[in-house]
Amino acid sequence: MATADSNHEAHWQRTKGLTITVLAIWFIFAFVVHWFAPQLNEFSILGFPLGFYMAGQGSLFAFVVIIFWFARAQNRIDEEFGVAEDADDDE
Repeated sequence: MATADSNHEAHWQRTKGLTITVLAIWFIFAFVVHWFAPQLNEFSILGFPLGFYMAGQGSLFAFVVIIFWFARAQNRIDEEFGVAEDADDDE
């Protein structure tokens, strides 16, 4: 039983670390980039100021990438600890 508890604790520690990492990245793109928009506007992408581009498009793109990256990383953690949802089991 101690092995199951330690396995559960290790799984939770990895999941918690991944969640904290994702939240930190989300915070950067949701708030920090926008706080520094005036300074970012000194640079341009395709003729648009970088601050405007990050607020209008870049952050949204980053959020979508974060979602897919988080799902893939969490699935790897789940597989490592033997708790992954496997679609092949339904057959």
